[in-house]
Amino acid sequence: MKKVKIVEEKCIFCGQCQAIAPEVFKIEETAEVLLETISSDLEAKVEQSIEACPTEAIEWVEDNS
Repeated sequence: MKKVKIVEEKCIFCGQCQAIAPEVFKIEETAEVLLETISSDLEAKVEQSIEACPTEAIEWVEDNS
């Protein structure tokens, strides 16, 4: 499984990621990833969120576990 993160310095809290994948992202006063690891059935939604992010604030990260 993959992991994803939001680079808070880049995030403008537009809510695109939450609109696409509300089970993964939560945007309120802060930007938050709700899941520790992303299952294969959610990878496509996360990829759509990455592509939709206007500031490129969402990134895949290495899962070293």
